[in-house]
Amino acid sequence: MVALSLRAQNIGIDLGTANTIVYLENEGIVTREPSVVAKNIVTEEIIAVGQNAFDMIGRTPENIVAVRPMKDGVIADYNTTTAMLKYFVQSIVGRSFFKPIVMICVPSGITDVEKRAVLDATKYAGAKEAYVVEEPFAAAVGAGLPVQDPTGSMIVDIGGGTTDVATISLGGIVNSQSIRIGGDELNEAIVLHVRKKYNLLIGERTAEDLKIQLGSASVEKSSAYGSMQVRGRDMVSGLPRIIEVEAVEIAEAMSEIITQIIDAVRDVLEQTPPEIASDVIDHGIVLTGGGALLRNLAEVISDYTQVPAFVANDPLDCVALGTGKILANPLLMKK
Repeated sequence: MVALSLRAQNIGIDLGTANTIVYLENEGIVTREPSVVAKNIVTEEIIAVGQNAFDMIGRTPENIVAVRPMKDGVIADYNTTTAMLKYFVQSIVGRSFFKPIVMICVPSGITDVEKRAVLDATKYAGAKEAYVVEEPFAAAVGAGLPVQDPTGSMIVDIGGGTTDVATISLGGIVNSQSIRIGGDELNEAIVLHVRKKYNLLIGERTAEDLKIQLGSASVEKSSAYGSMQVRGRDMVSGLPRIIEVEAVEIAEAMSEIITQIIDAVRDVLEQTPPEIASDVIDHGIVLTGGGALLRNLAEVISDYTQVPAFVANDPLDCVALGTGKILANPLLMKK
């Protein structure tokens, strides 16, 4: 927390469906917490935000719910999102008398109405001025790609609720596609698989653990990752039960979602001007976001597109780091 500064430091926020990452001018990443809010549904009082709220998921009494106010990368619950933003902004600004300038990231495919909702929520949360930047552009800047040069770059940002694919040159997006598919859909596919095959109900957090521990974008290579014990509730008896799940099952369960991500990459490549496509072949496709951490994903994308693909350094932080670099660069801010 910053106390009584002479001026407010600029803030960049990656407001994601799964996680919110905050960049503070001159300090770097200062907050990385789940985009979750726990509130009392009777009194509308906010009980907890971030990690504390995430720890309550599935464990709350009837009068308290732990919710994700963002859905598919956009605001699903305006009031709750505003409360969450206010928590993050004020925890950074502290007791400064000066309101900060805030840049917040949005998926490339959102509507003007959805963009306005983000700006309004950010200003209500305490920003002096609020700007939005498209996530793939911020991710490209954060990944260190030469976005201002007359050289084509391609970025694939896989978040919790959306996947943004874009080609970038001369400080702008040449073409892009945003699909409302991401890590959350991979988790849902795992939940559905376990329910269908084992008659076992598991929660979102268990599915996330399975994805992290066993997940692979390649079914052929997934057998190398072994198996994992999973606890859940038997749908027939209603009692707790433990099963053993193989990595190959998880890869097969996620394969349809991964195919849709690859299709989006291919669609953008097909729409890309030949000169930029040539640059992308030379420099490769860069993967960012939490989804980029899925094993073998870069290799699978490369196999399907015949274009080199690799994961950026610090893929989880690229978007937030990009907002900070844009705020500090007047030329990028103008664009």
